[in-house]
Amino acid sequence: MKKSILFCMFALISVAGFSQIAGWNAKVGMNISNYSGDWDLNAKVGYKVGGGFEYTFTDTWSLQPSLFLSSKGAKKDGISYNAMYLELPVMAAARFNIADNTNLVINAGPYIAYGIAGKTKQDLGSGAEFRVNTFGSDALKRFDAGLGVGVTAEFGQILAGLEGQFGLVDVQKAGNPKNTVFSIVVGYKF
Repeated sequence: MKKSILFCMFALISVAGFSQIAGWNAKVGMNISNYSGDWDLNAKVGYKVGGGFEYTFTDTWSLQPSLFLSSKGAKKDGISYNAMYLELPVMAAARFNIADNTNLVINAGPYIAYGIAGKTKQDLGSGAEFRVNTFGSDALKRFDAGLGVGVTAEFGQILAGLEGQFGLVDVQKAGNPKNTVFSIVVGYKF
């Protein structure tokens, strides 16, 4: 895990030597998450907050690394899986000018995430609840990685977009569940 983070940091610093930082951004959004695989669960609504910056190579092509605090999980039959991740997506982006001061940005790339908190809750009836940590030896794995895609409309400095993440790592051995998340985000470019 530490080697992966160090490699990503080295790669970002190396890329910075051949590009320019075009600006910073802050984003907030709503997640709709679930687990793919053999688990039969319902989607859960969560949130996403963070920011990032943009390395530009040309007027069209750029690299957009970000850091987010993102809530994910699923629910069914009185059980709610609540997982909080710190995630680092690194997206390659293509920007197309569609009108005066309005751009359409299409991006895709990998992400890595680490589970930092969460509680799994089970409703026992009569207002009683059973709670356990979402991450741990008998629960979900903390490490997650996968692919992300997105489309964003830029209206001057205002951002509005749709994003999707498709996990490639099993977050638990039983049933091979993988994180699947769709997000609606808004943001501001500095």
